[in-house]
Amino acid sequence: SYFGDKSSCIENADALNLTNTSSVRGLNSTCIGKTPLSSGRSVCRSHTPLMGYSVTSSSAVSAHTVASVIVAVVEGRGLARGEVGMASIDLKNPEMILSQFADNTTYAKVITKLKILTPLEIIMSNTACDAGNTTKLFSLITEHFKNVTFTTVQRKYFNETKGLEYIEQLCASEFSTIFMEVQSKYYCLAAAAALLKYVEFIQNAVYAPKSLKVRFQGSEKTAMIDSSSAQNLELVVNNRDSRNGHTLLGVLNYTKTPGGSRRLRSNILEPLVDAETINTRLDCVQELLQDEELFFGLQAVISKFLDTEQLLSVLVQIPKQDTVKTAESKITNLIYLKHTLELVEPLKAALRSCNTQLLKAYYNSLEDTRFGIILEKITTVINDDTRYTKGCLSMRTQKCYAVKPNINEFLDIARRTYTEIVDDIAGMITQLAEKYSLPMKTSFSSARGFFIQMNADCSALPNGQLPSEFTKITKVKNTYSFTSADLIKMNERCQESLREIYHMTYLIVCKLLNEIYEHIHCLYKLSDIVSMLDMLLSFAHACTLSDYVRPEFTDTLAIKQGWHPILEKIAMEKPVSNNTYLTEGNNFVIITGPNMSGKSTYLKQIALCQIMAQIGSYVPAEYCSFRIAEQIFTRIGMDDDIETNASTFMKEMKEITYIIQNANDKSLIIIDELGRGTSAEEGIGICYAACEYLLNLKAFTLFATHFLELCHLDALYPNVENYHFEVQHVRSSAGNKEKIAYTYTLSKGYTEEKNYGLKAAEVSSLPSSILLDAKEITNHIANQILHRQKSTPEMMKQRAAYQLAMRLVQTARNSRLDPDSLRVYLKGLKKKYEASCSTPAKNDE
Repeated sequence: SYFGDKSSCIENADALNLTNTSSVRGLNSTCIGKTPLSSGRSVCRSHTPLMGYSVTSSSAVSAHTVASVIVAVVEGRGLARGEVGMASIDLKNPEMILSQFADNTTYAKVITKLKILTPLEIIMSNTACDAGNTTKLFSLITEHFKNVTFTTVQRKYFNETKGLEYIEQLCASEFSTIFMEVQSKYYCLAAAAALLKYVEFIQNAVYAPKSLKVRFQGSEKTAMIDSSSAQNLELVVNNRDSRNGHTLLGVLNYTKTPGGSRRLRSNILEPLVDAETINTRLDCVQELLQDEELFFGLQAVISKFLDTEQLLSVLVQIPKQDTVKTAESKITNLIYLKHTLELVEPLKAALRSCNTQLLKAYYNSLEDTRFGIILEKITTVINDDTRYTKGCLSMRTQKCYAVKPNINEFLDIARRTYTEIVDDIAGMITQLAEKYSLPMKTSFSSARGFFIQMNADCSALPNGQLPSEFTKITKVKNTYSFTSADLIKMNERCQESLREIYHMTYLIVCKLLNEIYEHIHCLYKLSDIVSMLDMLLSFAHACTLSDYVRPEFTDTLAIKQGWHPILEKIAMEKPVSNNTYLTEGNNFVIITGPNMSGKSTYLKQIALCQIMAQIGSYVPAEYCSFRIAEQIFTRIGMDDDIETNASTFMKEMKEITYIIQNANDKSLIIIDELGRGTSAEEGIGICYAACEYLLNLKAFTLFATHFLELCHLDALYPNVENYHFEVQHVRSSAGNKEKIAYTYTLSKGYTEEKNYGLKAAEVSSLPSSILLDAKEITNHIANQILHRQKSTPEMMKQRAAYQLAMRLVQTARNSRLDPDSLRVYLKGLKKKYEASCSTPAKNDE
């Protein structure tokens, strides 16, 4: 084992420095030697051992369906409660991600991070899950991740000194700056120690020294989108049908590699918050759109790459036992590695003429001499024409003849024997075909080996049956598949000689890999470049299919004629577009309008556009400027949740509580109706109070409601704006019935529509007698309610002064106008202000 003597490593694992000895004393101390696990739940289950993996260019979409991430989570105790350390490793990608952060009592950050990782298994210390003494974090995680396997490991394996030792041994030298970052981050180091020990145990393999990529990821560099918002906005999963591609990921995903698809998914769930990085990406997308040759050249090369990350993962693991399967998988992966390295030159050629800073940096990274060194070492041993091919027989042949002749004479003899057996099989089948005058041909499948296939009609066979010496007969349409006793024996001989070939090839391959390990770090860089380029190409591709525009970043959210990207994909035509305008001075927008007029779609569209802008994609609009959002919150939907025993109203309250606890001045908050699950008066009261709290923040909030009472907030607070969705009334030609025509257009002011719920009910097949009663009762109640409060002239004046001040501040900050245009603009502002003050009777604009 590369970790030194394994048993001593386990025995010496001291209890964590963070725990006092009394808490460790009661632990099961006999569990030393065989497994590093205490009696956790569901430990005895079959894991897919990694050694059997080989990398295939599976379609980028399905690449994400199988969970393969294992996460260890540990929380501080006592005064350090709320400080959480996490370590995760993907079994298909040799990268360990460490994170440590302080979280509040709702543990929102931990849950969000875990939802993004979609783990296969979560490891926690047994002290966190002791019956009758479970921690709040453990209860929350088990509640949120019902289908994920939980394993408890003895607390002593969460050992930060061991964690640091592991990282020193395993971290590739390129990433050694990680020591500086994590030296004092005890919790994530403790999680890393338990995780690596556990992975080594279940995989029955260790990572080669200096071969892992380790990085520290705080929670600062990305925007936070909580899991229910990701679900509401349908970022990566469609709510009606999880296999459906009508999601933001589906709209943007034109990636060609599994790595690119994974990268796009994690970016959508965790958008960037650094304007400089986003603009660097946007520059690349712009260049790809302007330079067709670069776009198609890059796309052609990128699409030939296999899953580089998974390939790396298999290469850096050293199996503890050599089996035929591990041997075959290592040989396959060396062929894949050769295939990957041969693509470096074409990739460089495609990037040669680029101008953007990021693409140039990628080109320079590919100048690394180590790619050439590894390829040269491989080609001294492996045949030049050995390459990745599709089809199991051709791949088997590639593996047999991978190693050059004259390197190992026993290998050459074994290969000659193999060739003779294969020739004998072909000869035998030809003889059988002549003997029975039947059109037999040789076929191969990985499950059956060589067998005989024949296209023939029953009538062509003597007595309508195959000769008796043939066995295992299957028939699909007019194709017979069968074998014979002699052929089965020949197949066994063939397998025997293959095993010999693989064994000898494996020894040569292992020797070669040991020479390569020291240079392998450049492949991390390569897989990073490939997945990033793949994602940027995907953004550019999405732009070419629709008229997206490059976003700007300012302190204003302004979208001119923006539309909903997913709706466009569903409808196959461009949806109705609308404007959006929020500034620090008008940061709270209330939206009213009848049912089905487009409120929910509009709200989701703004959040989706914000996310698209922050991942470096172009946005569906004619012009757009965004203020970078550090958090995106949504409160959408009207369903109850049986699993957590929450009624519709309780679910609403939980969601709004979460927003109020976590929102800050840089948040984007989207609330689609609130307080609908209780009586109207209480609902209005809750809405009003929540609005007053949120409008005191500088967050951008959009609030859709049917409670028209809320529209009067603008009389009290100058930063509130009212908008509504217009509808038109159309008389049907047949009679005097009036129909509602939806325009889906947003206008200023609140909705003038009365009783639109009744009009919507008319469209349904509710009996007319009930409808008449409903109208009568509604009118009666409406007459009893007092007239709505009107704005006083004083209020109008204050509001006009506030609006003017805000416009002036904004002009001073962002204006790019020349002096003459600026003078004209300021005169316009002055006129508007005077008009607002002099006509208080009119409803101000």
